[in-house]
Amino acid sequence: MKGKKDLEYFDSHMHLDDEKFDLDRDKIIKKIYEAGVTKCICIGTNIETTKKAIEIANENSFIYASSGLHPEDIPQTEDELWKTIDEIKKLAQNNKKIVAIGEIGLDYYWRKDTKELQKKAFIKQIEIANELNLPVSIHTRDSIDDTIGIIRNIKIKKSGVLHCCPFNNELVRHGVDEGLYIAFGGTCTFKNSKNAENIVNMVPIDKILIETDSPYLAPEPFRGTRNDSSNLKYIVQKIAEFRKTEPEAIAKATYANAETLFLK
Repeated sequence: MKGKKDLEYFDSHMHLDDEKFDLDRDKIIKKIYEAGVTKCICIGTNIETTKKAIEIANENSFIYASSGLHPEDIPQTEDELWKTIDEIKKLAQNNKKIVAIGEIGLDYYWRKDTKELQKKAFIKQIEIANELNLPVSIHTRDSIDDTIGIIRNIKIKKSGVLHCCPFNNELVRHGVDEGLYIAFGGTCTFKNSKNAENIVNMVPIDKILIETDSPYLAPEPFRGTRNDSSNLKYIVQKIAEFRKTEPEAIAKATYANAETLFLK
């Protein structure tokens, strides 16, 4: 058990199910808990990864899971899409460790061929989240205008988070206006990240979350290596630096924010 003076962190978005952890997953789980990550969410991106996330969550009391269909995993036909989303919904309904619908959203960087299906899937999964009274975890890449349009026009009942949020003023402004949380990860520590400090300071403290998106996007000074949740402290330090406050204040606030969004 950690002492009272040690910082605790809540990783709001990571992928412990990823094959990059297959050889040492149990060791990493022990490592991240000992580093003060006492709550985290393993994010589903399709049926297979959602099932794996649930399995990991059921085996570890401090780990939770989400159920969702990522825009990169959108099937090529509408029939396949609705069958997949129906299964995503069933997984969310039938597992107590599911605390969100996600990772959902739009990605026109990797998948330009499924734009219309992506939008349909995004809206449908928001509707499922509303029905199940769960928040949403939103992915957006090269699709900011369409993402803004959907979050402004489709009611999100229990709020949600713009995961690994791009440093775009309009997206963040609209997200905050719609009551969404904004999650910052390793990219805010990158030396070439433009507008990061400005965006971090745009977001009210009670709407900031932290995440790793591990095993991806390791923060400085480990950029380019396999990421894990123990690196949250570097993200917290950078946010504290930007906001001219102490890391303890950021760790405490983001932990409380994540509990409010996902666990209450």
